[in-house]
Amino acid sequence: MSTLENVIWHVLGYSAMPVIILGGFSVVAVACIWILSKTSDK
Repeated sequence: MSTLENVIWHVLGYSAMPVIILGGFSVVAVACIWILSKTSDK
């Protein structure tokens, strides 16, 4: 693997980590809000 490919993979990896973390957090938050809204409106 060339140096350019190595740099590209490192940039992709480090830019994907916060996207995955924030995406997972937002999905869990939306699911919790939806479940709470369904259970509290009885």
